[in-house]
Amino acid sequence: MRRIPAAVLAALLGALLLLAGCSAGTDAVDVNNGGQFRFVAGTAAGEVIPEEQRAAAPDFSGTLLGGGSFDSAELDGDVAVLNFWGSWCPPCRVETPQFQEVYADVRDRGVAFLGINVKETSEQFAQAFVDSQGIEFPSLSDPRGEVALTFRDYPANAIPSTIVLDREGRVAAVYTGEVSQEDLRAVLDLLLAERS
Repeated sequence: MRRIPAAVLAALLGALLLLAGCSAGTDAVDVNNGGQFRFVAGTAAGEVIPEEQRAAAPDFSGTLLGGGSFDSAELDGDVAVLNFWGSWCPPCRVETPQFQEVYADVRDRGVAFLGINVKETSEQFAQAFVDSQGIEFPSLSDPRGEVALTFRDYPANAIPSTIVLDREGRVAAVYTGEVSQEDLRAVLDLLLAERS
């Protein structure tokens, strides 16, 4: 049996580590670099935008996982949590069940959640992930990252990313990387307390 040269073994190990990707809670994957993925450091807490500095979120539409269409106008009047995710992303596997817990607690208080499944090679993988995690909120299928690109100014340039909109459809908070349940609940409480 032939031995594998050390350089080849090191290259294979490096490739496996890159594929394992964002295993640390603050890493994310860049989706705006011409369709190629690049792992970048994310922010731990994100940015909450003061009310007077918020800009309107871009309009978008698409097809939901499992079928049906969705238009961003459906979010009008609600505080909305937009989570950009992929079944291939380790932090998404940690974050998504926590998002479901928060969603279950706040969905009757005027808060909408929408997942945006980005750069997935197969919609079946995405649907299997949603089913296995018991996710009840809808997710758009965004295999080419088109919806993510509409938010490039905020920036939804990494997976996972989360953008929270206020009741007026303005971008109120941006999180790059995994969001803690506590941070998400805090920003939702803040936005729900704002006058409408």
